[in-house]
Amino acid sequence: MLLYLSLFLLAFFGMELVAILTHKYVMHGFLWCLHESHHRPRTGVFELNDLFAVFFSIPAVLLIWFGTQGHGTWMIPLGLGITAYGFAYFFFHDILVHHRTPLRIRPTRGYLRRVVEAHWIHHSVTTREGAVSFGFLWAESVPSLQAKLRARAAPAL
Repeated sequence: MLLYLSLFLLAFFGMELVAILTHKYVMHGFLWCLHESHHRPRTGVFELNDLFAVFFSIPAVLLIWFGTQGHGTWMIPLGLGITAYGFAYFFFHDILVHHRTPLRIRPTRGYLRRVVEAHWIHHSVTTREGAVSFGFLWAESVPSLQAKLRARAAPAL
């Protein structure tokens, strides 16, 4: 049981690192054509960027499926950890930050407020270059992010 709990937590927290790297180098890199829709005003319920949720769900589904088919029960907690991260991402990103559901929660202080502000700082840049704060559940302090943004915007001497 301790092994399964450890694998679940490893997958859950490991997904934040995967998400940061994917957001910075894939979404703001060669798949900007999909992610760009997220940096523009949404015109409907969905945007092209939502395809990333599908991409991220594939490993979770496969791990859970193979784990239940006798290919190693250790796969199940990994798949469940990735799935749990997806639910946490949906809550933080789609509900708290972008209000994509009728549920309106507006944190006024603490960790939740920092995550929301960091994401809005990320969105202050509408191009694929120059953005800061690529995490979804972890965010630097707002003054630190603002300083990085100002440094990137400053002309080189």
